[in-house]
Amino acid sequence: MKTCIQTLIIAACALALARTVRAGESVAGKWTAQFDSQIGVQKYTYDFKVNGDKLTGTATGEREMGTDTVTITEGKINKDEISFVEPLKFGDNELRIEYTGKVAGNEIKFHRKVGDVAEEDFTAKRVKESAAKPEAKSEIKAATNSPPAKP
Repeated sequence: MKTCIQTLIIAACALALARTVRAGESVAGKWTAQFDSQIGVQKYTYDFKVNGDKLTGTATGEREMGTDTVTITEGKINKDEISFVEPLKFGDNELRIEYTGKVAGNEIKFHRKVGDVAEEDFTAKRVKESAAKPEAKSEIKAATNSPPAKP
């Protein structure tokens, strides 16, 4: 009986670990999003890295005022839910942008809270890496033995 219980505990732990790994694998990589905000349209690229239940990486935001890349902080993964903070310097002000999201396949439904100023909901989509590599251009052979011109 004791061996049976130990086996069940080990199996449960292995299953829990496998779920964490699968959740992490489903989030790791590049994601893009575009949304309208109080300062206009913003385009983002997120590059997520996963280590267990920890989420790290970068967030690159394109706005009318320019492009910023920041290292995300406080990143966490719990099954299909993720959260992190984008610490952004906006002029002389530092803004804490808090993200919460739910992963579903190749999409993440995000809620974004920008300090006490604004909130947005948007969807990020996974960037699919092309499996096909560009083909090498073949050399163009010079034409030889052109037909003679007719008189």
